[in-house]
Amino acid sequence: MRHAPVTPNGDLIRWIDIPGSGPRTRLYLHGLGSSSPVYWAAAAAHPLLTGHRSLLLDLLGFGISDRPTDFGYTMEEHADTVAGALRAAGVHGAEVVAHSLGGAVAILLAARHPELVARLVLVDSVLDPAPPVLTPGSSGIATYSEEEFLAHGWAETEARVGPTWWATMRMAGPEALYRTTVHRSRGAVPALREQLAGLSVPRTFLYPEADGAPAGAAELAASGVVLRAVPDCGHNIMFDNPEAFARATAEALAGP
Repeated sequence: MRHAPVTPNGDLIRWIDIPGSGPRTRLYLHGLGSSSPVYWAAAAAHPLLTGHRSLLLDLLGFGISDRPTDFGYTMEEHADTVAGALRAAGVHGAEVVAHSLGGAVAILLAARHPELVARLVLVDSVLDPAPPVLTPGSSGIATYSEEEFLAHGWAETEARVGPTWWATMRMAGPEALYRTTVHRSRGAVPALREQLAGLSVPRTFLYPEADGAPAGAAELAASGVVLRAVPDCGHNIMFDNPEAFARATAEALAGP
């Protein structure tokens, strides 16, 4: 495990650093309430994806990284702390594979720190603001005030999201989880879609075939984003169909 201080107070972001003989470095970013060593270890070890250095990084406030209570946890701040970790690791031109919320962070990382990103593979990633909702299968976190969430929303969220998601969500700092969720629901300025369209690096968007193409698919494709449906999976594509995920990702990362 490696770490780097990424805030003025010296808070540490941590990652698992898997060596490789190939010339590239791949950065894996997790979704909301997740942890990269848990969500990405099997994918990074797949024979189609091994051979290059891989960083399984936990965003500040999540997983094995520190959980400061005085950090804002905006999407932009997450992107900047990831940039700090990459620089500390001596990485430039990373191939970034990012799931869900991590995709929003990856887009902002590429837009704000273009020298650090060579390719993007967005795995059913966040592209749009999401109004707070309380429905089965959603976290419902943004429907609380921060005070409500810290007082009783944390426990109610555990009951709502179920044991699989909670296995990693419980490792997040409550403030980090709440503030990240709220900022994710508000989106970014300029909009994430606009920033994604403006990137010059190769970009691939993987989505579950059963869900159909993402909203604005024609516009995404026109801007150069490659859209690829993955069969027999839900939102956690890398868990649900690891073979198809590895094939799609390996193809997205092929080339010079």
